[in-house]
Amino acid sequence: MDNTHLLRQVSIFQALPQDTIADLAKRVWHKQADAGSVIVSQEEAGDALFVIARGKVKVVLYGETGREIILSMLGAGDFFGEMALLDRQPRSANVVAVESSELLGLDREAFQTHLTSHPSTAMAILAEMSRRLRHADEVIGNLALLDVYARVARIIRDLAQKQGEPVDGGLLIKERPTQQEIAGLIGTSRETVSRALNDFTRRGLLEMQGKKILVRWGFLQKVEDAA
Repeated sequence: MDNTHLLRQVSIFQALPQDTIADLAKRVWHKQADAGSVIVSQEEAGDALFVIARGKVKVVLYGETGREIILSMLGAGDFFGEMALLDRQPRSANVVAVESSELLGLDREAFQTHLTSHPSTAMAILAEMSRRLRHADEVIGNLALLDVYARVARIIRDLAQKQGEPVDGGLLIKERPTQQEIAGLIGTSRETVSRALNDFTRRGLLEMQGKKILVRWGFLQKVEDAA
């Protein structure tokens, strides 16, 4: 798959003109990341944005005791490191490959050269950064105001809305996060997540099918009603 096609799958680039995408495509470079490898480290100098062409990564912070706090899980078509293109500050988090991944990199110098003739790309990235800041505010509010079951429910709802495929009875998530990943996203233990998922399943709101999970319409409605 060529770079132009890969970039066209990224949400922030989808509306850009073809000549803009083509210019970006000739400036990116490829990077392979094995499962478990650190792609970028917190506090290291950042000078590149990465687009995920294949695979899955997690954006994490580590506490003083080594506890892992997952800020987000990203898959094909997502990107990270955009702040490195706009400032010269150290990375704000670690990014670790959850599975073998292929990335496209765009460094600051190439990006700045691109912007001289294609400023619309900067506006697309700034719009996405604003969306992520709004989402971060929502996450902080959820951690402060919602109980654990409600936080688990919000994660499942968001995943269903983003990745779920409509089927009879609800939305089917084909690759659900592990219980440990969900726990890291909402600041709780894997055991607590397991209890919440089991409870939702017993009540007929979710249906586990191996790595798949069927999120029933009733579950989605309950979460919306509680919002």
